[in-house]
Amino acid sequence: MQEHDHNDPHDHHDAHTSIANWKGPVIATAISLVATVGILVLLTQIVTDQPKPAKDDDAAVLARLKPVGELQIAAASGPKGQLAGEQVFNQTCKTCHEAGLAGAPKVGDKKAWGKVIAQGLATSVDHAIKGIRAMPPKGGNPDYENAEIERAVVYMANQAGANWKAAPPAAAAQGAERSGEEVVKLACAKCHATGERGAPKIGDAAAWRSRAARGLDTVTQAALKGHGGMPARAGMADLSDAEVKRAIEYMLNSGTQAAAPTAAAPAATASAASAAPAAAAKPDGKKVYDTTCMACHATGAAGAPKFADKAAWAPRIKTGIDALHASALKGKGAMPPKGGNTALSDADVTAAVDYMVAAGK
Repeated sequence: MQEHDHNDPHDHHDAHTSIANWKGPVIATAISLVATVGILVLLTQIVTDQPKPAKDDDAAVLARLKPVGELQIAAASGPKGQLAGEQVFNQTCKTCHEAGLAGAPKVGDKKAWGKVIAQGLATSVDHAIKGIRAMPPKGGNPDYENAEIERAVVYMANQAGANWKAAPPAAAAQGAERSGEEVVKLACAKCHATGERGAPKIGDAAAWRSRAARGLDTVTQAALKGHGGMPARAGMADLSDAEVKRAIEYMLNSGTQAAAPTAAAPAATASAASAAPAAAAKPDGKKVYDTTCMACHATGAAGAPKFADKAAWAPRIKTGIDALHASALKGKGAMPPKGGNTALSDADVTAAVDYMVAAGK
């Protein structure tokens, strides 16, 4: 058996080779870790060595964070606190309440406004001022005075059947009440000048005669409370009862005056002048009927006996011609004095009655 020599140089060579085999990877890994840590330290220094922005640069940061757009609320046009309800509606409320956006009750929608009206003026105005659900305070325009918001609420509610009143602008309250013509131009003309929504046109004699037959008080009450497509007080809650009545009188007169017989032109000669009284001595009953009485008697409106309806005229004729003349002159039932045309003479009225009686026999 051969003994192993511990001093064999080959054994030392193998040992060195083994050490070299495991030491190489370890050193490489260590170098890699040191390099990585060095890079991280370097990056940290680069980042932390940057100078800190001054406080004045905060504005620049805020500018970068600023929204793309901003909401701008336009100031209410007109003297502060003096806008009427319709003006506030047109400037602000109309955006949602005309189309019913975001659940807003549409103007003129009686069902939708019924709930609002039921809660009363004070509560409705309080909601409009403070905001409710999707509606911001004062419709999003804080420049309005509370009184202006109240007028806008009243304006919209009245178009749905309410009969609320709001304090008028101070300028209107301090001044004299407006004339009938002024009220018509301010509120009524927008419909009555064109006949919009079935409104009788200003100057349309036939259309206004049928209204006159109902009596001034009846027509005025309809205007105050609202009727058909017409809102209460023409949508202007600050109009007084007297102003509304004057406006009705103005429009009624525009119709009756148009229907009144025109005055004879001045005579060019003495002979023509002397002939005029003779012509005027005999009123034309048919002409008066055509221009004044026809509005009701041709259709039987307001209970008027229809022209040439013998059954309807028979009991009236039995009362006697004088009684019929008196009724036409003074008014009876729904028929106003002189058929609503006070420009007619007594002779004109009696001639018209005679004309209708003759046709009814």
